[in-house]
Amino acid sequence: MVKDELIKRSPLRVLEQAIHGGLGKGYIGVLASPKGVGKTACLVHIATDKLLQGRSVIHVSYSSRVDYIINWYEDIYTELAKKRKLESAVDIHDEIVKNRVIMNFNQEGTRTEQVLRSLEAMIDFGKFPAEAIIVDGYDFTKSAVEDLAKFKVFAGKLGLEVWFSASLKENGVPMYGEGGMPGLLQDAAAAIDVLITLHAVGDHVELRVVKDKDHPAPGLLKLKLDPKTLLIM
Repeated sequence: MVKDELIKRSPLRVLEQAIHGGLGKGYIGVLASPKGVGKTACLVHIATDKLLQGRSVIHVSYSSRVDYIINWYEDIYTELAKKRKLESAVDIHDEIVKNRVIMNFNQEGTRTEQVLRSLEAMIDFGKFPAEAIIVDGYDFTKSAVEDLAKFKVFAGKLGLEVWFSASLKENGVPMYGEGGMPGLLQDAAAAIDVLITLHAVGDHVELRVVKDKDHPAPGLLKLKLDPKTLLIM
């Protein structure tokens, strides 16, 4: 399969259609689930799809290690190339890696303003024309409302779309509340434009759209995450 056909036939086109054309510039999207269900795999699949389209992506990791993020990208791309029998897979891999930057921060020791200044410096002074920011490992129990609001202003200012992952756990609040809204994200809901929750069901993971900007949320999507290949199908 050639790259253009892979992009056209990607299941992420189904996701874009479900949320009215995709997340879009200036908006915040969140993938939420308990730990280990597949949020990072979904984020990396979304990022890889953008890279294949020639778009530039900055992946912000709040993890102590960056190597595991690189491994996620390698694994997702390898599975995509193998499953779709992608032609010139090695050359395409080398091409898309040039459009990806991974930045690592410690949430305990780095204020959100510092993170945003670093991103802006990379985009403006580093002349890296990012169109999307992926934020993985952010702890939503700490200043989520204020930080998301700052990211949203930043996204609007620079014309970016920003995707977060959120790990859910029973921490004095219900895992899910009315309409499927995670209790952890209830206070930050106003700053979130698109919210998708992941649910392990049998041998796959379901994706549900809980919030879609000002549109009625479509709920369960005709998509699933395959835990064996880590791909959205």
